Amino acid sequence: MTVLDAAAPPGPGRIPAPGGRQPRATMPPHRRREALLFYLFISPWVIGFLVFLLGPMLFSIYLSFTEWDSFTAPQWVGLQNYITLLTDDPIFWKVMGNTAYYAIISVPLGMVVSLFIANLLNKRVRFRKLFRTLVYLPHLIPIVAVALIFQMVFAPEAGPLNQFLALFGITGPHWLMDAAWVKPALILMSLWQAGGGTILLLAGMNGIPKELYEAAEIDGASSMRQFWAVTFPQLTPVIFFNLIMGIIGSFQVFAQVFILTGGGPDNASQMAVPMLFDEAFRFYHMGYGSAIAWILFVVIMLFTALAFATSGRWVFYESEVRS
Repeated sequence: MTVLDAAAPPGPGRIPAPGGRQPRATMPPHRRREALLFYLFISPWVIGFLVFLLGPMLFSIYLSFTEWDSFTAPQWVGLQNYITLLTDDPIFWKVMGNTAYYAIISVPLGMVVSLFIANLLNKRVRFRKLFRTLVYLPHLIPIVAVALIFQMVFAPEAGPLNQFLALFGITGPHWLMDAAWVKPALILMSLWQAGGGTILLLAGMNGIPKELYEAAEIDGASSMRQFWAVTFPQLTPVIFFNLIMGIIGSFQVFAQVFILTGGGPDNASQMAVPMLFDEAFRFYHMGYGSAIAWILFVVIMLFTALAFATSGRWVFYESEVRS
C-alpha cells in the first residue's frame, strides 16, 4: 500500500480489501435481467441482419470477382467483370445514363410536386382531411397495380392521356413504344406516388411555430414571402430526407421497367436494377450481376455523399446556431 492510499479516507460504503485492492463491482440482479432481455429482444434483428443482409452482401462481393452460373463452382476471374462492364459493355453505359436521367429529373420534379401539394393542403379549406387522404391513397397501391394502370393510361390510341391531348389538337406520342418518350413516361408515372413525401411535408408544416408567421405578417410580408422566408427554411430537414430517399429509390427503380417495357425499345428504358436482374437470374451470370450491383452501390453512395456534403448550405435545423 502506498502513502497516498493510506492517507485517502475510504468513500461511503467502501470496504477496503485485503492488500489495499478494491473489490470488483458486481452488476445488480435487476441490471443483469435487463441486459439479458435487451440481448434477447435484439437477437432476431441481429440474426436477420447477419444472415439475410450482411452475409449475402459479403458473398456478393466475392461473387463479383468470379464467374458463376449458380450451378457449378465459382471460378475466380479477378477484376474481369468490372473491366468488362466499364470498358467493353456499351449497354451498361447506356443503362447507367438512363438511370441517371431518370433520377436527376424524377427526384427534383417529385419533390416540387410534393411541396406544391402540401402547401395547398396546409391551407384551411373545406374537406381538407378528405383531400389529404385522397393524395396519400395512391402511395398505398402496390407498384404492380400502378404499372398496369399506367399501361392503359399511356396506350397510344385509347389511352386517356392521348385522348386528353387530342382535345387540344395534339397528337400524343406512342409513350411506352417510342424510345424518345419512354423515359418521360416513366418519370410521369413516378409522380403518382408523390403522396408519401406530401404527408411528411404536411407534418413538418404543422410543426412550424405560428409566432413566426405572425411576426412576418407584422413586418408586412406577403404570403409568397412568408413561404420562402418562414415555411421553406423550416421544411428543409424534411426536404433533405425526401431527397435522400428519392435518390436511393430512383436508382433502384425496377418494377415499372420490368412490367411496362422490359427495358425496350432498344434499351431506351433499361435501368441498372433490371439489367442486374437479367444478367443474374435470366442469363445466370451471377458474378457479372454482382459487379453491376456493387457499381450501383458506389454510384448511390456518391450521390448520397454529395447531398450530405452540400446539406450544410441549405438545410436548417431549429436548434442549430450559425455563425
